Amino acid sequence: MPEPFKSGDLYVSPQGNDRWSGKLAAPNAKGNDGPVATLERARDLIRERKLRGELAGPLTVWVRGGRYPLSEPLTFSPADSAPVTYAAYPGEQPILDGGVRIGGWRVEQLGDRQVWVADVPEVAQGKWVFRQLFVNGQRRSRPRLPKEGFYWMANVPGLSMDAQLFEGSDTFQVEPGDIRPWKNLQDVDVVAIHFWIEERMPIASLDERTGTVVSSRRSMFALKDDVREKYAKYYVENVFEALTEPGEWYLDRAEGKLYYLPMPGEQLDTLEAYAPRIEYLLKLEGAAEAGQYVEFLRFEGLTFRHSAWSQPKGGGERFDKPGIEFAAAPQAAFNVPAAIHLSGARYCAIEDCTIEHIGWYGVELLDGCLGNRVVGNEIHDLGAGGVKLDGADAHGNPALRTGNNRITDNHIYDGGHVFHSACGILSVHSFGNSFSHNHIHDFYYTGISCGWVWGYAENVSKNNRIEKNHIHDLGKKLLSDMGGIYTLGVQPGTVLRGNLIHDVEKWNYGGWAIYPDEGSSHILIENNVCYNTSSQPFHEHYGRENIVRNNIFAFGREGQVRLSRAEDHLSFTFERNIILTNGQPIFVGGGRAPLEQRKFYSDLNLLWDVSEQAPFCADASQDADARQFFTKTFTLEEWQALGQDTHSVVADPKCADLANHDFTLAEDSPAFALGFQPIDLSDVGPRPKGQRDE
Repeated sequence: MPEPFKSGDLYVSPQGNDRWSGKLAAPNAKGNDGPVATLERARDLIRERKLRGELAGPLTVWVRGGRYPLSEPLTFSPADSAPVTYAAYPGEQPILDGGVRIGGWRVEQLGDRQVWVADVPEVAQGKWVFRQLFVNGQRRSRPRLPKEGFYWMANVPGLSMDAQLFEGSDTFQVEPGDIRPWKNLQDVDVVAIHFWIEERMPIASLDERTGTVVSSRRSMFALKDDVREKYAKYYVENVFEALTEPGEWYLDRAEGKLYYLPMPGEQLDTLEAYAPRIEYLLKLEGAAEAGQYVEFLRFEGLTFRHSAWSQPKGGGERFDKPGIEFAAAPQAAFNVPAAIHLSGARYCAIEDCTIEHIGWYGVELLDGCLGNRVVGNEIHDLGAGGVKLDGADAHGNPALRTGNNRITDNHIYDGGHVFHSACGILSVHSFGNSFSHNHIHDFYYTGISCGWVWGYAENVSKNNRIEKNHIHDLGKKLLSDMGGIYTLGVQPGTVLRGNLIHDVEKWNYGGWAIYPDEGSSHILIENNVCYNTSSQPFHEHYGRENIVRNNIFAFGREGQVRLSRAEDHLSFTFERNIILTNGQPIFVGGGRAPLEQRKFYSDLNLLWDVSEQAPFCADASQDADARQFFTKTFTLEEWQALGQDTHSVVADPKCADLANHDFTLAEDSPAFALGFQPIDLSDVGPRPKGQRDE
């Protein structure tokens, strides 16, 4: 928090006036001077000082409590670069609000139900459409079918069950009655959920006789479930005829009428309903390729609230194809923008802010963003994910590379409401960052994803530190193939250290805690505690020369450690770990090659099956319903005969309370004789402001 109040500081207040000087915290007695009314005017006053050479040093713009409606994003350019902090006035809560309050509610009869209705003239005039509604501080849902669970596509013309992943389609057939010629049918979205993504496919046409649906967008992936031989599951959203449950709403665009079914206890005369008007709330826009940056701006203690979403170009620019509009990105909703957008920004900060009720990602640092801080924020109720970083890849303009940013001490949660495959933190092409001390939970996909190169090609993502994060309650049985921490590509210098990860639930396959995927290489993975996953706590698809040491991996329901692919090089070294299981194998192989052909080295581990019944290792496969079964098992002696775990010990590690997941070791734990070092979880997650690293 900057020091209040210095000469030269400016003040903004809802009681202010943009014709005033902004030098006073409140209106004066004469009513002819005081704070300005908008942050835009404060920005412009500072810009004028710069042009006159009157900006002598750092200053603070103190923003008084209250609501500041935004009809367009608050935008800063290189002309605004200066050591300026836009901070909440001490003890007050300023809210930068991209929403519009909806009023004029009345009660109407809709069939056998009473609904609340409000007219929205701008919608009827075609000047505004919104896809989110927040009532009394909570997100409300558009009506969907089925109310619970999913429909299943009956057929996808021309698609065989052995189709390749990227054989997408814009046409599919449904079971009789699942999709009908509803009111405003072309405002209805089909949301297909398969593999590790959702496909948002607006309906263009329906042939009710054949059940054939054509979408205005083509699916990114083949419309199959994933490992099961079924077509994709889906739900339909924004169906007027499905407006039946409390908390649901529907916007009739043609009539400009908003319908809402109130929740119990809500009152018509006190209803606070907000619909987002703009998609971006804050923009810092430099031109890194020209060496023009937005620099030294800080935003501290502010609340950014209510932003809209629209469906972006589906594939993102790296997957664009002429004439094709995709329904999704191939992973992590990486094409979805953020409400707070930085590009070409250096040494700027978003700190101790609240970012809530958002349609896209919360914050993004894109091309040429260097040395910025996203620290200590609460980022929640998100259409997509929390924080996203991206820049030029290894073949792009070096001036557009993004790196050396700090994404730490944030609480990021309750995301993926619209774009289910979004991540808590997504780092695409970015280097040298700290992703540390964050608390990330309640997403449908991965907690932290780092890297964007499949295989062993040159990679910008390196030297990233992913440390001391608490990550939990992911997946929620909606998507497959995810991790608490997920990596891609060759990443020398990247470290995954001291993270606490638990409760990751898959749909069909792949609920892992730490998941080095697709060429992840030269990564150090140490001092992590991972437990309660629907698959294994540790899974490497393929990679080379990773080091996995001094971790606790416990109670994966399909084993504890897995290497999917056999390659000619050493995939990872696995030493001085504690592995706990309850009737499942320690190591799991299977698939294209048996376990004994997987090249990794394991030794000096402490291994314990609390049931004392599990096979030590096993090759595994899946049946038609994606259930795991073992094709071959190994005893410890057979495993050691293969040269693995020669010095490892099978013994109770003497944890304090396994039933409550307290893995603190007793002083006489046999793990210490193997060189295991105690893991301190006392500082996992966000730290108090005074204890953060600067």
